[in-house]
Amino acid sequence: MSNYDLVGIGNAVVDVITQADDSFLDHMGIEKGIMQLIEQDRAELLYGAMDGRVQTPGGSVANTIAGAGALGLEAAFIGRVRDDALGRFYADAMNENGIDFVNPPVSGGELPTSRSMIFVSPDGERSMNTYLGISTGLTSDDVPRAVTSKAKIMFLEGYLFDHDAGKSAFREAARATRAGGGKTGISISDAFCVDRHRADFLSLIQHDLDFVIGNEAEIQSLFETDHLGDALMMTAALCPLVVCTRSGDGVTVMEGTTRLDVPVERVKPVDATGAGDQFAAGFLFGMAQGRDLETCARIGCVCASEVISHIGPRPEADMPKLLRENGFL
Repeated sequence: MSNYDLVGIGNAVVDVITQADDSFLDHMGIEKGIMQLIEQDRAELLYGAMDGRVQTPGGSVANTIAGAGALGLEAAFIGRVRDDALGRFYADAMNENGIDFVNPPVSGGELPTSRSMIFVSPDGERSMNTYLGISTGLTSDDVPRAVTSKAKIMFLEGYLFDHDAGKSAFREAARATRAGGGKTGISISDAFCVDRHRADFLSLIQHDLDFVIGNEAEIQSLFETDHLGDALMMTAALCPLVVCTRSGDGVTVMEGTTRLDVPVERVKPVDATGAGDQFAAGFLFGMAQGRDLETCARIGCVCASEVISHIGPRPEADMPKLLRENGFL
């Protein structure tokens, strides 16, 4: 196994993206602006209702890993897909994009490869309807210690906390990476996910992680408060580094009791899908390169700005060139 700058563990989800107005969302009973978990029959119904579908390998942390790879990091992703058409598409696409997809597609079983139907509104907001399928079966057996123990940075996806086996795999991976001298962190993923697993999230953050990345709602949800400053301070008391994205209000980074606020230039998004994922890609790229925290945050903002300028959750531009143009390379 190779030594990697960055390894991610998360749901391997094929994103199926289309544009839809608010009346369509209302008609289909889709709640705007959030991620909803759905069952297989609902997934088939929504898939059939989509016009002009764009299909791409996705999953929150997988998108981050792909973005970091596009910036030049040696990166790998650990997830589960079935040996079906979508699963083979997913594994091949990751490998072709220069990301080592560690586990081969799984033969047999009843659950198909995961997919998320994403409806993008005219205001750029995305409404995600995710059927998790085979991703729910990820266990420690799917997480090779030969990979996790040699990772410079390990990045975990909060969505996998919906299953006990995923929690165990996270803890083992985090401890293996730290024992090998690397750093471990988590993408909180979703405030509703925090609501379901608050105690486990806080335990992992306190005992096994070096950094946390989340948005305002996610950070506040950790401590059930509407006051972001309090939530940041309480999270920073548990974990050495806390990174909070605040949409058009910029990024806040807490290192211990030191707070750093990094502004962003407000732009109207074409599609907000993947903004947080690509911010994380840029931030983790900076970390892997040994940059200071402000530079890490600014690189993350450049990556987020690129991805919201087009449909789809992964970068389309020449990212090293874009960083050079912004003075970061």
